[in-house]
Amino acid sequence: MNSQKICNIVEAALLAAGKPLSIERLLMLFPHDEQPHREEIAEVLTQLQQLYQQRGVDVVEVSTGWRIQVRKEYSPWISRLWDEKPARYSRALLETLSLIAYRQPLTRGEIEDVRGVAVSTNIIKTLSEREWIRVVGKRDVPGRPSLYATTREFLDYFGLKGLDDLPPLAEIREFDLINPELDLPDPENQQPKDPQEELPQHKDHNSAGQLPQ
Repeated sequence: MNSQKICNIVEAALLAAGKPLSIERLLMLFPHDEQPHREEIAEVLTQLQQLYQQRGVDVVEVSTGWRIQVRKEYSPWISRLWDEKPARYSRALLETLSLIAYRQPLTRGEIEDVRGVAVSTNIIKTLSEREWIRVVGKRDVPGRPSLYATTREFLDYFGLKGLDDLPPLAEIREFDLINPELDLPDPENQQPKDPQEELPQHKDHNSAGQLPQ
């Protein structure tokens, strides 16, 4: 099979899949006697990245594989295709998620020690239902509390290949609470004009969200 046909098949698969595809999954698209080498698929993906550089969509690698997505600079226009409002999350939830992302694995009690307030059961439930966090073990202390860490779904949602791609803490202005040396007021007891922060709602037809910066 020639390289152009392989490229076309990979491109079509990325467009149709609706989720990231690993190189291993892409190889499974081909019959055994026509299956290209892993290196050929990797080269095709690189070619597609170059081909899409001047377009409104991009080929990106995230935690679980490769996908085609709308470039984030065009998201404000493309998002008008859908009527539903993006999901909104409280500051407390976003702070909890950020603490887990940067200090994992972490227990609920350790999160509460940093935030200075109790972590709502609904926060842990919401993050677990979104499959952004999971239990990865137990802390070897009395009570053996659960240890929480982020998931591959979390990385995919925010367009990250791995935890090393998280932005430096110094660049995250919204979550100064992560720094335990700061004495910030309890965000759950404040009553600002808009008490909720908005996370971009990722869809397969939209660009991947990024951690707030």
